[in-house]
Amino acid sequence: MIKLVFMKKFYFILIIYFFSFTNFAHAYLDPGTGSIILQALLGAIAAVTSYFVFGWNKVKNFFKKIFKKNKTK
Repeated sequence: MIKLVFMKKFYFILIIYFFSFTNFAHAYLDPGTGSIILQALLGAIAAVTSYFVFGWNKVKNFFKKIFKKNKTK
């Protein structure tokens, strides 16, 4: 138990240390990299949207089946 608490404190201090003493990267992002990032972002948004739309349609169809009126004449 004491070892677990010590490890949590150690990792917390280690993360704080690494984020405190960072250097600038001086990296260059060309337009191709920017378009890849934009494409990945738009793809992720489309995937999440379609996931929720398909899920909502399943819920809607389930309740339609339950509350469907019988039309027998």
